[in-house]
Amino acid sequence: MTSRYIDPYTDFGFKKLFGEEAHKDLLIDFLNAVLPEDRQIETLTFQNPENRPDSPLQRLALFDIFCRSKTGEQFIVEMQKVEQEFFRDRSVFYSTFPIRKQAVKGAWDFNLKQVYFVAILNFRYDEKEDRQKFLREVTLKDQDGDLFYDKLYFLFFQMPLFTKTESELQTRKDKWFYFLKNLVDFDTIPAILQEPVFERAFEIAEYVKLPLEEQERYEHDLKIYRDNYATLKTAENKGIEIGKTEGRAERQVEIARNFKRLGVDPETIAQATGLSIDEIKKL
Repeated sequence: MTSRYIDPYTDFGFKKLFGEEAHKDLLIDFLNAVLPEDRQIETLTFQNPENRPDSPLQRLALFDIFCRSKTGEQFIVEMQKVEQEFFRDRSVFYSTFPIRKQAVKGAWDFNLKQVYFVAILNFRYDEKEDRQKFLREVTLKDQDGDLFYDKLYFLFFQMPLFTKTESELQTRKDKWFYFLKNLVDFDTIPAILQEPVFERAFEIAEYVKLPLEEQERYEHDLKIYRDNYATLKTAENKGIEIGKTEGRAERQVEIARNFKRLGVDPETIAQATGLSIDEIKKL
């Protein structure tokens, strides 16, 4: 049975809510909820999410959402659905594209605009139980913990660690993550979310109000999301620690083959297995 509202953990659901020009007021409100008070934004312009490298021999970066503020700050917003062994490395790699693209020909003083990497993770990347945090806010600091550079900023939200109930919500950030985590389970709009921006988000996310073509796209993405989840859970239940035990390469290849049989796109397979796009295409 299809839920009343689309699942924001799917590619379609996430981009429907936050990645369309007509709905960018939702993205602005969300970003202002998670950013510090001194870094609030007024307007955004969507940029091409496909960032090509300087050389055809290098790897491209395909962002979920890539946008720029009126004053030049750049935002990469990612929904990461499955655990990836080198996700932190990937985050740093992705952040280099909007940094390098700020370079100009001729005389230039290297003055850069801020780059923000905001990731919503449907898994826990903190391995030690006593060190797990819903929010990991990362900046560049020196050996004494003093801020070294304030123009590269990472925010990682580990959704399994968000456990607040409706009665515990205090901030707008709380409300947004409560909305994202529970949207697919709602039948009606909770009282605490009955305010214009969330009511608009609920309206956009209502499945029956989508055009038939978009419903079909969503169902396709939902199947991929569920199949990916089931494949990874099966691997875990059989005692396979993907990427951490002997025979890692062989298992990653087999998992990639399974994903290809399910019709999963190469970029998603690469994120889930750590294999390159070229390696996946050759399977």
